Amino acid sequence: MFINTHTFYSLRYGTLAPKELLEYLQKVATTRFALTDINTASACMDILRMAPEYSVSPSVGIDFRNSAQQQFIMLAATNQGFQNMNDYLSYFLHTKTEIPEIAETIPHTYVIYPFEKFQQKQLKEHEFIGVRAQDLNKLKFSPWRKQLHKLVALQTVSFQNKKGYNTHRLLRAIDNNTLLSKLPISEQGSEKDIFISIEKLKESFEEFPKLLTNAQTLLEKCNVNFNFSKETPNNQRCYTSNENLDFNLLRKLTYAGLHYRFKRPGERVLKRIEKELGIIKQQNFVSYFLINWKILKYARSKGYFYVGRGSGANSVVAYLLRITDVDPIELDLYFERFINLYRKNPPDFDIDFSWADRDDITKYIFDKFKNTALITVYNTFKHKASVRELGKVFGLPKAEIDLLSSGHFNFEKLDKLSQLVLIYSKHIEGFPNYLGIHASGIIISEKPIHYYTPTFMPPKGFPTTQFDMVVAEDIGLYKFDILSQRGLGKIKDAVAIISNNQPNHTPFDIHDIKRFKKDKRIKYLLRNAKAIGCFYVESPAMRMLMKKLQVDDYLGLVAASSVIRPGVAKSGMMREYILRCRFPEYRKQAHPTLLDIMPETHGVMVYQEDVIKVAHYFGGLTLGEADMLRRGMSGKFRSREEFLKVKQLFFDNCKKQGKPYELTAEVWRQTESFAGYAFAKGHSASYAVESYQSLFLKAYYPLEYMVATLNNGGGFYKQEHYVHEAKMHGGIILPPCVNHSFALTIISNKDIYLGFSFLHALERKTINRFIQERDKNGLYTSLNNFINRVPISMEQIAILIKIEAFRYTNRNKRELLWEAHMKINKITFEEQTLELFKTEKKNYKTPNLPNTKLEDAFDQLELLGYSLCNPFNLLIESPKGNLRAKHLIHFINKPVRINGYLVTTKTTSTSNNKRMQFGTFIDQDGDFIDTVHFPPVATKYPFRGRGIYEITGKVLSELDCINIEVIKLERLAIIEDPRYSDTNLANKSVNNFNRKLHPAAKVALLKN
Repeated sequence: MFINTHTFYSLRYGTLAPKELLEYLQKVATTRFALTDINTASACMDILRMAPEYSVSPSVGIDFRNSAQQQFIMLAATNQGFQNMNDYLSYFLHTKTEIPEIAETIPHTYVIYPFEKFQQKQLKEHEFIGVRAQDLNKLKFSPWRKQLHKLVALQTVSFQNKKGYNTHRLLRAIDNNTLLSKLPISEQGSEKDIFISIEKLKESFEEFPKLLTNAQTLLEKCNVNFNFSKETPNNQRCYTSNENLDFNLLRKLTYAGLHYRFKRPGERVLKRIEKELGIIKQQNFVSYFLINWKILKYARSKGYFYVGRGSGANSVVAYLLRITDVDPIELDLYFERFINLYRKNPPDFDIDFSWADRDDITKYIFDKFKNTALITVYNTFKHKASVRELGKVFGLPKAEIDLLSSGHFNFEKLDKLSQLVLIYSKHIEGFPNYLGIHASGIIISEKPIHYYTPTFMPPKGFPTTQFDMVVAEDIGLYKFDILSQRGLGKIKDAVAIISNNQPNHTPFDIHDIKRFKKDKRIKYLLRNAKAIGCFYVESPAMRMLMKKLQVDDYLGLVAASSVIRPGVAKSGMMREYILRCRFPEYRKQAHPTLLDIMPETHGVMVYQEDVIKVAHYFGGLTLGEADMLRRGMSGKFRSREEFLKVKQLFFDNCKKQGKPYELTAEVWRQTESFAGYAFAKGHSASYAVESYQSLFLKAYYPLEYMVATLNNGGGFYKQEHYVHEAKMHGGIILPPCVNHSFALTIISNKDIYLGFSFLHALERKTINRFIQERDKNGLYTSLNNFINRVPISMEQIAILIKIEAFRYTNRNKRELLWEAHMKINKITFEEQTLELFKTEKKNYKTPNLPNTKLEDAFDQLELLGYSLCNPFNLLIESPKGNLRAKHLIHFINKPVRINGYLVTTKTTSTSNNKRMQFGTFIDQDGDFIDTVHFPPVATKYPFRGRGIYEITGKVLSELDCINIEVIKLERLAIIEDPRYSDTNLANKSVNNFNRKLHPAAKVALLKN
């Protein structure tokens, strides 16, 4: 009888989780109700899927409101009505227009208007008036008393009890960005919008029992049903006009790609093709392959770089269609990890594009395929954010909110309001807060998207579902993953930059991975972990792993990219894997069965496929059960009960086979601890392909590759470190110049001009303005010429002068600043500013105002975030000692003191939950120093931001990896900023700075 029920998907309004709502309805033996969330159908599929478990038959609809003001409730009579209703709501969400008081006539739906607002004198056949218990006195004197057949009992349910109502008011205050005390009544629901028993409901309407009967009858007329069995995908069924044509096309395209991939395809390849084609057809995944093929054919036509990864790399058909670049035959990839007859969920292609190309690919998909939408994600309230939001709602001062957010307080000593903030922040933690966009998911449906869900229109401009990927999979809608990454942008741009900077370079094919696998320079970079800027292999952790493994081949790199994942380390098998790789005698420690199952990885589980193999061959599970085990360990598997049954079966089978319990438990521990984190082998292989492409560019064209890295937002490290890496390869780093530079960094021979977009506070429109003027009318001849030609504010030109963008004038920048102040009004010029009459600006004689290179270094620190000189030159005193990173190998197990410039840090927790840290520094030669800081040292000597540190500790060596166990850490003082310091001190600092400058650095500073 409840025809207006909300869950917490009525965002910042409702307080009930779908499961909580169903549990209550089961408890009070209510079999019919209508889910009508406010302006959303997010919870509809979940409710419809779960309802049979609770012996409940839900109807679904939408509560149409403008903010908190209810206009009408619409219920779907049929699936077609649900689609029509979703169409109707989507119109308002897309156009952001207000919802009218009277609904349009929407076929296969019913509409209920609130009694207190309804002003019309007539109702259409499908329309009703909802009467609340508190409206009954007014009804006695209303003309509608004579038309009881058009009235239904309206008991709104938004919360469960008084606490729920309080939570609702807090959510409304957050939504309205106001103090709770100032929240308008019009923005709140009624405290009577709670669960009441059927008996109490009947008692409330005892004078008008017909209204309850009408509500029940209406609910019984509304039946929407979906198939949640996942037996048949609901993605676009055919790529062509029918399924037979689809399969013929897939077969044709597969064999057409055979000679592109294999020079002499043997029987093994041909058998694998036929096996895969048969399973793909049987599982109804033919169109899925063809749609991916079409998308990537378009990408190649546009010259876009992409990587097909995920378990899709296990498929030779995908390899032949050029969806992936991994040869599954070469790597003996396990096709059943990708698709098998036991799996109901579909194949999974993750396609990475350059971050600059993905939007165009997305637009192509929406233009090419009819029923397409992005998938939403539910962004939920997190604890700290909730504390801050509720602190503001209660009017707490910022200092108190900061304290509560930090977690460092004694709850008992807090005042009542602060305690309430914490209590309710814990209560709303996990509530949906707003709908976002899935990082990559796109669905392409056979039926219109609105058959399943309304859509909203986020700023990206593509319709987006109101349910997430888990719900989409429940109804057989499986996503296409279109991702973006900067690594591909780096590779693509580097190829273009090389052609421009070295037009006579030896031609190469960046997709010739077979050549790269044999390249000696690449092998050297891998073995010695000299891979800064290279995809997936540049982080300190990966650098150390590569050194320990001494990997210099493709298979080793594939394994390393999965071994580095947290699970292998957690199981204790990362070290075991390294030892078995480096020292064959350690392989004898592997259990013979495991060694036989996984000979390539010496009996250590490294890939997701290994979980399936171990479960199948060691634990005696079927392939279907083994895959269920793998998915259960990933954390995405909904039915934990099924997973636990499979776990028990694993142990029972091992017992029957006579395996010792201790061995079974140990194998299970290793499996369980890493399975949720490991990569599919094909996924790791896809990563390795991209790593090889970037390693080739780094090996042969390091400067161009570093420029591309900078222009694509860097990688693991900060921008400064890639500038440093370019210097290490002979690059001459120059500040931007108004006559040579662009928004992005450019290279000319070995001169690297940093881009204007790297300057803090320099506006994009300013950059575009003076570059367009330069392109149109030629180079700037002087500061005066620049000012005459480019409308610019004093604040913006000051940035250009300070970064030496006018150094071609050979004038001191303090003089230039003085001159600019005299000639520019201190206002910001708009784009449309025009001078009808050019007036000659007066030339003033400027005083002699010298500046120093030390001041330039501090200007660079301010505007770029780092100086272009050696950071060691900025120390007050020259660092003590001449110890360098290359010397540490001679001091194993001995105490040392060395100086390093901090590059990056990593914080982690020990087994007893204490904080420890790792540091990465560079020495004065630019080589890495790696440090480990155990909890007592991490607490006593914390990192204090960027700078040069004196590191005292003990040198440790493990498998050719050198690091320092830190005993003491002290940041060294740098020169006082001469721009604001005492003159005498400044002169002394300048002299010290000039003495430290390397001759080559002095030459670089004078260039251009």
